[in-house]
Amino acid sequence: MVPVEPAGLVLAEHAVVVENGAIREILPARRARERYPSARTVSLPGQVLIPGLVNLHTHAAMTLMRGLADDRALMDWLRNHIWPVELKLASPEFVEDGTLLACAEMLRGGITCFNDMYFFPEAAARAVLHSGMRAALGMIVVEFPSPYATDAPDYLSKGLAARDALKDEPRLSFCLAPHAPFTVSDASLSRVAMYAGELDVPVHVHVHETGGEIRDAIAAHGGRPLARLDGLGLLGPNLIAVHAVHLTEDEIGRLAAQGCHVAHCPSSNLKLASGIAPVARLAAAGVNVGLGTDGAASNNRLDLFTEMRLAALLAKGAGGDATVLPAHAVLAMATLNGARALGLERRIGSLVPGKRADMVAVDLSSLELAPCYDPVSHLVYAAGREHVSHVWVDGELLVEGGRLTRIEPAELAWKAAHWKDRIEH
Repeated sequence: MVPVEPAGLVLAEHAVVVENGAIREILPARRARERYPSARTVSLPGQVLIPGLVNLHTHAAMTLMRGLADDRALMDWLRNHIWPVELKLASPEFVEDGTLLACAEMLRGGITCFNDMYFFPEAAARAVLHSGMRAALGMIVVEFPSPYATDAPDYLSKGLAARDALKDEPRLSFCLAPHAPFTVSDASLSRVAMYAGELDVPVHVHVHETGGEIRDAIAAHGGRPLARLDGLGLLGPNLIAVHAVHLTEDEIGRLAAQGCHVAHCPSSNLKLASGIAPVARLAAAGVNVGLGTDGAASNNRLDLFTEMRLAALLAKGAGGDATVLPAHAVLAMATLNGARALGLERRIGSLVPGKRADMVAVDLSSLELAPCYDPVSHLVYAAGREHVSHVWVDGELLVEGGRLTRIEPAELAWKAAHWKDRIEH
C-alpha cells in the first residue's frame, strides 16, 4: 500500500478498512482480520493499493474527436477542425455520450476524479453520475456563441444554474472555467474573479500554452497573459493554470507567492509542439503541480500512467538532473496534488482514515514487471493502465478484474460509432 500521505511511505502486508464509503482504519492485514472477523474482504496478493488518480485537466466529451485532426499546430487544430465540429454537433447528447466514453477509459486506467472543461456541464454530470466516478465540472466561459450559449454572460448564467441544480451531488464539484485569456475579455474575466471569490471555487484556465499566444497577447494587450490575469485579480489559491509552458522566473515566483496551482499536461504539450513546462522549477519554487491528460483530441489517451512517466522523464531531460521529480513526487502529482488544486484534499488524494475510499489496485505480478524492488518506481516507470485491476470510489467497486461494473462497453462502442458517422458526414 502506498498511501501518499505521509510522503514516501510504503506499507507491506497492510489492509484498509472501509465503512460507509470512507476509510475507517489502515493497519497490518493480520490485525485487521482479528479486529474485523466478520467483515467482507478483498485479497489482492501481488498488487499495490494507491489512492485514485486525479486528472487535473481534460475535456472529457472530446473523446468523440479522438484522432480527428492530428499533426497540426494548436490554432490551426482549434479554428479549422475542432471548433467547426463543435459548432455543428455539440449538444447535450454529444456531451453525455462523449463524457461517458471518457469515464469508461479513465476508470479502467485508475482515474477516479477528473477536472472537466466543456459545454453542457449538466449533460456531463449525467454521464459522471452514471459511471460512479468523481468530477469537478467546469462552468465554461468564452466570448463567442456556441450551441450551448450565446455570449459570456449566458455561459456564466448557465454554468451557475447547473452548479445550483447539482450542488448536493456528493461526487460532483464545480470550477469556473474561462477558456483562455485570448478567448475571454477583461470584463468577463473580472466577473469570473468576482464569482470565484464569492463562491470559493477554483478557476480553471488555459494559460501560457504556446509562445504564439504570448506574442499575440503582448501585441493586443501590451503585456503577457499571466500579468493580465494578475491585474484582474485572478491569481491566488483558487487558480489552476493549465499548461503553463512558457514562464519566466518572475512568473514562476508570482505563481508561488500567490499560492496558484498548475495542471501539467506533458503529452498534449508535446503533441501540439507547445513546449516543455518548467515543472521542476515550479515544484522547487513551491507551486503545487498536478497532472492532466488534456482532451483525447489532443493527446490522444486519457492515461495518467503515461503522464506520470513522461512528466518525470521530461523534467529530468530538460533540466539535466536525474534526481528531479523522483517517483514518489510524481505519484503525489497524480493524486494528492490534483486533489489539493481542486480543494478536495480533505476528501480524496491519499489513503488516510477519514477520507473517502477512492482507491486503485495495480497488479505488479505480470512478467513484464518482474522483479519489483520498489513498487512506487514501478508505478511511475514500468506499469501501465493495463495493470489496473480494481477501482473503488466512495468504497464502491467500479472496476473489478479490469471490467467496468456500471458501464456497458458494447452500448458505449455503438454510441461512439454513431458519433463518428455524424462527424464524418
